[in-house]
Amino acid sequence: MVVDELSDETVDRLFHALADTTRRDILRRCVRGELSVSRLAEAYPMSFAAVQKHVAVLERAGLVTKQRSGREQLVRTDPDAVGRARQALDELESAWRGRVDRMARLLAEDPATEENEANDTPEGPRR
Repeated sequence: MVVDELSDETVDRLFHALADTTRRDILRRCVRGELSVSRLAEAYPMSFAAVQKHVAVLERAGLVTKQRSGREQLVRTDPDAVGRARQALDELESAWRGRVDRMARLLAEDPATEENEANDTPEGPRR
């Protein structure tokens, strides 16, 4: 494994966190500036505890951080968070592109494919 590659567990936490509409919205709101959990809770038709749970999922995924300020917990987006998600997607894309390239090379080398192409006519395959 390359040193900067994200572990499967990290990628799972990232995509689990990003899979929920409310969590993505919390992330967007916190990009604009840090907000308290109570302020975030005002924006959603759910309990304060439910919003706290969403924030906890985002925090476990490394997408936000919480910092106590007096009686409030301030939530802010981790500036590197989007980069980690992008890195995970880039790694997946790279793996798939490699697979597609290998399949294309194998098909180009397959003598059966060349024989089938030679036997095909505009009217259909020769018999």
